[in-house]
Amino acid sequence: METIGIIYTPYETKEECPIQPGFAPDAEARVEVFEKYAAGLKDIETFSHLYLIYRFDRAGEAELIRPTFLDDEPHGIFATRLPSRPTNIGISIVKLEKREGSTLIVKGIDVLNKTPLIDIKPYLPQYDCIDAATKGWTEGKAWREKPEGRE
Repeated sequence: METIGIIYTPYETKEECPIQPGFAPDAEARVEVFEKYAAGLKDIETFSHLYLIYRFDRAGEAELIRPTFLDDEPHGIFATRLPSRPTNIGISIVKLEKREGSTLIVKGIDVLNKTPLIDIKPYLPQYDCIDAATKGWTEGKAWREKPEGRE
């Protein structure tokens, strides 16, 4: 998979990085798209929110079943949002503040500094917000701090 850019954030370590974008709605990042892909940003500024698809290049080895930050009960990796995944692919929805040439300024970022960007897609509320979606095993789980030693 080709990298199309780099995400620059204030987070140098996993411990500094929020576990979801909602935990840092004001955290600002710079998404620099490589010049050869810059033309693909045409009209991106007409959207308020974007999906950033990136590579978890420092996530560590994936365990197929493990506890999460929400629950001490182990769950399958595909039933979680843990960053240590077999494919090392991550996705975040961010708020687009502005475009400066081939650079996007976004807020609500939850990735490490210098994360490789794989793709960008617009968030479309008429297609991406599913009112009937269920919460799965997270139903009724209270949000809690990230336990020591966990991703």
